[in-house]
Amino acid sequence: MAKLRTIGITAGAAVLAGAFVWAVWPEPTAVDMAEVTRGPLQVTVAAEGITRVREPYAITAPITGMTTRSPVQVGDAVREGETILAVIQPADPALLDVRTRLQAEAAVVEAEAAVRLAEANVERARSTLDHATTQLARSEALAERGTIPRRMLEDIEAEHVAARQGLVAAQSELDLHRATLARARAQLVGPESRFQPGGEPGGCCVEIVAPQTGTVLEVTDLSARLVQAGGPLLVLGDLGDLEIELDLLSSDAVRVPPGARALVDRWGGEGLLEAQVRRVEPAAFTRVSALGIEEQRVRLRLDFVTPAEERAGLGDRFRVHVRVVLWEGEEVLQLPQAALFRHGGGWAVFAVENGRAALTPVEIGHPSGGQAELVGGLDADAQVVLYPPSALEDGARVRPRGG
Repeated sequence: MAKLRTIGITAGAAVLAGAFVWAVWPEPTAVDMAEVTRGPLQVTVAAEGITRVREPYAITAPITGMTTRSPVQVGDAVREGETILAVIQPADPALLDVRTRLQAEAAVVEAEAAVRLAEANVERARSTLDHATTQLARSEALAERGTIPRRMLEDIEAEHVAARQGLVAAQSELDLHRATLARARAQLVGPESRFQPGGEPGGCCVEIVAPQTGTVLEVTDLSARLVQAGGPLLVLGDLGDLEIELDLLSSDAVRVPPGARALVDRWGGEGLLEAQVRRVEPAAFTRVSALGIEEQRVRLRLDFVTPAEERAGLGDRFRVHVRVVLWEGEEVLQLPQAALFRHGGGWAVFAVENGRAALTPVEIGHPSGGQAELVGGLDADAQVVLYPPSALEDGARVRPRGG
């Protein structure tokens, strides 16, 4: 009996000891895990860009005048050498103030008087020529009979020539004064008497024809108006020949080589569009961000690689989202950046080995989009701890969260 009691007490003590050990034994830490994988990896820099027609044509007025209502509107297709873009007519004369009008009217009266005087001089010169002609005929008849000397006939002939030249001079003077009268009357022409009202364009007007085939992108004003020489009328361009203008921080732009590949998404259509960097401009400019911070930015220009028919609907100054590819690889060993932390001047991860966290230094290459290229330290299919807690130690037991 005493022996059975001893065995029972011993068994009970063992059970209590086991329960105590189980109570104080540390539980495995629940963590998120991920695998080291192989696959494509791209290093990109993203920004919003704007599409632009590569070679827009700005049409300006070649002369000062009154342009008619625009025969074309934004979005109209035009053909080189055929489509009329604008018609410019002579401008209306300026209004005359009272003093200027009185001076112009006085000039008209003066010119009319000069014309009447010139007409009288013409009549007098014509009468003198008729008399000289009669005298010449009579003198020639007398000279043939020897009644008058030859010298007198020569004097009469000279008088006839002078009379004829006098008529020519008087007629020229009359034409001169008539032109002066017309010029004086032109000074009285006002806006109510427009040059050739209702005339057909072409004889008095300038027609501007499309210099290239394309689409009207902008019309300065559809209404008829007065334009000065060199004033803007409209802009046209070829929507099939688009480029992308992109602004990057100068620190990002120095990593972009000319010819780099770019991907265009969020442009409004289906799928991704491909582009290529044509130029990285050498001069930066300052821009203030939305947070009020001055940034040095560099402008890039990209050419579309995707054919125009696959990006139908994309026009001038449309906003697009561009990812410029700085580096890419196909079968790249990679792991999530969330597993990385600094250790001993380098990078390290907690690799999961037999249910325990093993502190493992790793060598990292290119980071991109939450992933990082793994150059050395782990092999494919290895499991790592994501977002390792600060209390996690090397060799600690871990289990998948929720497992």
